[in-house]
Amino acid sequence: MTASTAKAQRFREFKMPDVGEGLTEAEILKWYVQPGDTVTDGQVVCEVETAKAAVELPIPYDGVVHELNFGEGVTVDVGTVIISVDTDPGAGPATAPAPAPEPQDAAKDEEEAEPQGRQAVLVGYGAAPSSTKRRARKPQAGVPAQPEPVSAALQAELNGRTAPAPAAAVAPVANGAAAGAVGRPLAKPPVRKLAKDLGIDLATIAPTGPDGIITREDVHAAAAPAAAPAPAEVPGPAPVAEAVVPAGVVDAAARERRVPVKGVRKATAQAMVSSAFTAPHVTEFITVDVTRTMKLVQELKQDPDMAGLRVNPLLLVAKAFLVAIRRHPEVNAAWDEARQEIVYKDYVNLGIAAATPRGLIVPNIKDAGAKTLPQLAGELGDLVATAREGKTSPAAMTGGTVTITNVGVFGVDTGTPILNPGESAILAFGAVKLQPWVHKGKVKARQVTTLALSFDHRLIDGELGSKLLADVAAVLERPKRLITWG
Repeated sequence: MTASTAKAQRFREFKMPDVGEGLTEAEILKWYVQPGDTVTDGQVVCEVETAKAAVELPIPYDGVVHELNFGEGVTVDVGTVIISVDTDPGAGPATAPAPAPEPQDAAKDEEEAEPQGRQAVLVGYGAAPSSTKRRARKPQAGVPAQPEPVSAALQAELNGRTAPAPAAAVAPVANGAAAGAVGRPLAKPPVRKLAKDLGIDLATIAPTGPDGIITREDVHAAAAPAAAPAPAEVPGPAPVAEAVVPAGVVDAAARERRVPVKGVRKATAQAMVSSAFTAPHVTEFITVDVTRTMKLVQELKQDPDMAGLRVNPLLLVAKAFLVAIRRHPEVNAAWDEARQEIVYKDYVNLGIAAATPRGLIVPNIKDAGAKTLPQLAGELGDLVATAREGKTSPAAMTGGTVTITNVGVFGVDTGTPILNPGESAILAFGAVKLQPWVHKGKVKARQVTTLALSFDHRLIDGELGSKLLADVAAVLERPKRLITWG
């Protein structure tokens, strides 16, 4: 075993995994360890936020933390090394190994790497290997080949590959300039593309990221229009007077703030736009007397079988929705555009729209239609609590078939909800209010709510959607139908 191989086995690098199938980046929210801390296999070392959820990442090695490559609040591409661990700290001074040089053949124009599988990680899917082939850079005529500067190793890491070790130490640059300044500016490929699209020369940007890395914010700042220079003095009869802002008028820009679109907000925006412009929405409304359902809620709270469980009107609305779907199973379907097929599903994964400090998320209860009322109450309570704590897993937010959104908790009567992508229907449950209502031939004060059902008109015709909504209302008006229909 060579010395370089031994060092590579000693210092293990952990890359940002794909914690949700298809994700490309994640933001480091918090580090739980620092360089010099001892870690064990399976220990959580950081928390990251993806477009779907906040996820804690465990390290798959035993040892001592050697280096944290990024700070908190930094968005990192999947497959980028975020932490390195010294797995044999007793072997001597902790000196990181120099990357092994890559074999090069001057007679070839392309470098070919052997395909590798995904990296083994404890959370997610690891980083998929890159199949990109890069052409060898040709030296310019009359310019002697220079060893790659030290900073190139970091740039190579940003690009998701391993940089060759420098053949020899770079000689000091004249006038005391740093040797690393010879190389091109450090930036991730997406940042380079952004700069190219905006027509910004990276060499003119002062980096603010760790280790001199140019960030997206740096590029946007460079692209922002600079303050207009003072006009040159022009001979004339009189100087042009500057525009005077009237007293009491405040510049609008001074009262605005901009927040980067990322994480849950970015995913929600993309999902809503995709759904609104892909699935033809139809929304129907119905107002219903739910006085009997509200009485049943109070009775269930005293039932020993429901002890310790959260019982509320949303629970019975969810059960009524599931009973109605069982009576009309054709609504529980999905549209497969690629294969031009309708996929009918014999299970119901019931999504519950939850407002959290991180934004709107829609976790779902798997096989909700097969659960008893106490089981449904338990899972509904766990789902809401986990969502509010920001601990919902990506798996809990995939595979939904229909959704309920409870806008009534905000005092709203109803709305026109947008479908969660890939689902066929979403039911909005409005506020329950005491209103005059004709009951048994007399006007009485009754507890009334409004339901709104949006559905994908490619899958659900108007007749079928109307029957589904009418059945939900019928169950809530006379909850004994939970027994006769269920």
